[in-house]
Amino acid sequence: GRERGYAYFLYPPEKPLTETAHERLATISQHTEMGAGMYVAMKDLEIRGAGNVLGAEQSGFIAGVGFDLYVRLMAEAVQEQKAKLSGVAAPEEQHDVKVELPINAHIPHDYVTSERLRLEAYKRIAAIASPADIEEVRAELTDRYGRPPREVENLLEVAKFRIAARSAGLSDVTLQGQNIKFGPVRLQESQQVRLDRLYKKAIYKQAAETLLVPVPKTKPLGGQPLRDLDLLKWCGDLVEAMFLEPARVS
Repeated sequence: GRERGYAYFLYPPEKPLTETAHERLATISQHTEMGAGMYVAMKDLEIRGAGNVLGAEQSGFIAGVGFDLYVRLMAEAVQEQKAKLSGVAAPEEQHDVKVELPINAHIPHDYVTSERLRLEAYKRIAAIASPADIEEVRAELTDRYGRPPREVENLLEVAKFRIAARSAGLSDVTLQGQNIKFGPVRLQESQQVRLDRLYKKAIYKQAAETLLVPVPKTKPLGGQPLRDLDLLKWCGDLVEAMFLEPARVS
């Protein structure tokens, strides 16, 4: 019709946005022109993952997931088939690690003004798989746009944490109420003893394969919950102490 519609997205200003929520809101706010719904849908698909796009039940999945992702998925499928035919094990695929913590981590519009280039930068950061990749991406960003601001450095720190979490076999590190949830977690008896000693208030749910650890505070009495890089460092220390150190010792 001729009537113009409006939609308002409200969120509490005192509640920090997760990296995923910020990406979604930024995408919606930057694409308000006629016909932008498809772009928003494709970006949302990129954020949350494409799912079983190679299944026979899917149709038109090139347009649905984007050409870059389609090519990568096809390359992985071909590589897997070649490995089966040759009898050689295919390279292990790196699993995704969902990190949803109160961290101010994003690429500011005034740092990379072009939407296309900003999305490219997000893709480069999301593809980081090693410490060397972090330095390469940081150098590339500095060369193209100048010294990265704190928000971008935070993104690189999140990428660094993802590497450690992936090495520990984790796929989920998220804020859940007053706790940080780690999963999947399968603790040996010695690790449970270590958990009781280092994180006394932690709850290990063996059946659900999750570990809930209360968010630490800036001080014991009247302190505020940790956030940003302080919280990320604490999570990194926990992953190191509970999962990586015991693995190296054993």
